[in-house]
Amino acid sequence: MSKYAEIDLKKVQTYSVRQRLSKVHRDELGKPFRRGDFFEMFYNSLPNILIARDFRELVQRIIAARQNDKPVIVMMGAHVIKVGLSPILVDLMRRGMITCIAMNGAGVIHDTELALFGQTSEEVAGGLADGSFGMAQETGEFINHAVSNGRNKQQGFGEAVGEALLQSAAEELKHSLLATAFELSIPATVHVAIGTDIIHQQPSADGAAYGELSFRDFKIFTAQVGKINDGGVVLNFGSNVLMPEVFLKALTIVRNIQPPVKDFFTANFDMFAHYRPRVNVVQRPTLQGGKGYNFIGHHEIMIPLLAAAIKEFF
Repeated sequence: MSKYAEIDLKKVQTYSVRQRLSKVHRDELGKPFRRGDFFEMFYNSLPNILIARDFRELVQRIIAARQNDKPVIVMMGAHVIKVGLSPILVDLMRRGMITCIAMNGAGVIHDTELALFGQTSEEVAGGLADGSFGMAQETGEFINHAVSNGRNKQQGFGEAVGEALLQSAAEELKHSLLATAFELSIPATVHVAIGTDIIHQQPSADGAAYGELSFRDFKIFTAQVGKINDGGVVLNFGSNVLMPEVFLKALTIVRNIQPPVKDFFTANFDMFAHYRPRVNVVQRPTLQGGKGYNFIGHHEIMIPLLAAAIKEFF
């Protein structure tokens, strides 16, 4: 026998599990997907718990936003295009589910190359070794020429490249976000950090034009953010730094000029958890009302899933 005193568990008071508040109930459980079922059956088979519940909520928020003529703004990193999701987003744009699209400079490059040549995303390591990385002549000259023309027309960056792509009559225009946006009169804004994109290193580069058109796009984007009050939705697809920072500044401006801008919904979709999207997209902007969501998973799975759910129930 131990020389130390032991607690007497017979004195513990218990109660019935039926009296306890439980966080999971049988009607929230997932259901096996049956071969041959439709997408709606798959969607309804998801458990109504944690992230699956958040996902269902977000889908309904997006649908409600468009039914009430509220914006659905998509901010994105270039990786979304590189993993083949342009046709998914173009489809949502044509269905009226996306009212504004905003991207970084790399997004323009991949969008342009896919439209003009049906291919994009070079092997960086090999080109870096011999100084040929990013030196594809056609890409730089097309975008830089479009930007220069856009400066003369006082256009935004996305608007200028979108118009140039549409006028090119390229075979793969159906996959271009910028050309589709220009065709449909959907604001498409480009937010450039000079020195980050391959077109900046070519002889046709015009830093003044980049700055002027990208700054104009910031003001266009900010005007769109000003419309999200009371039910709008802002989605961030894979931009870890640039778009979360741009969004925060845009939101500050519209709250300064035309309050209130609150009671809206945001969501971040990315493959990893990052500080800025979590804080600057999901948490801080919705403190005055609304809700933010965070989904971690590969873009090439999560974004088509979101698009399919929207189309199924809209």
